[in-house]
Amino acid sequence: EVQLVESGGGSALAGGSLTLSCTVSGFRIGGSDVAWYRQAPGDNCDLVASSSREGVPYYPDSMKGRVTISRDNANNVINLQMNSLKPQDTAVYYCAVVWGGEGEGHYSGSCPLLWYKYWGQGTQVTVST
Repeated sequence: EVQLVESGGGSALAGGSLTLSCTVSGFRIGGSDVAWYRQAPGDNCDLVASSSREGVPYYPDSMKGRVTISRDNANNVINLQMNSLKPQDTAVYYCAVVWGGEGEGHYSGSCPLLWYKYWGQGTQVTVST
């Protein structure tokens, strides 16, 4: 069974930093696309960062310069470093692995999305002023 467990969430002050980690079991992430998404109350599930199977990162324009995705294939861990936090970063953050989901689902709206096959349960990040 594939399991993804996010950790490192919590409360932070605006301008601060947090590092989230995603530990994957039951599947080797080496050679797989991986990603971090987030969803705030009432909002859609949005991509925060992704890393291709070759390890090439991608960041939406809204996140460039503030987040860094990294992966430790040997230990099956995906990290997300977030800097210069803003209250608008408050959301549940999800990690996801393996490009392409299966079965019923959706490609926009609430997490999880069919862009990725396996998802974690999420970790809450709350940023206050």
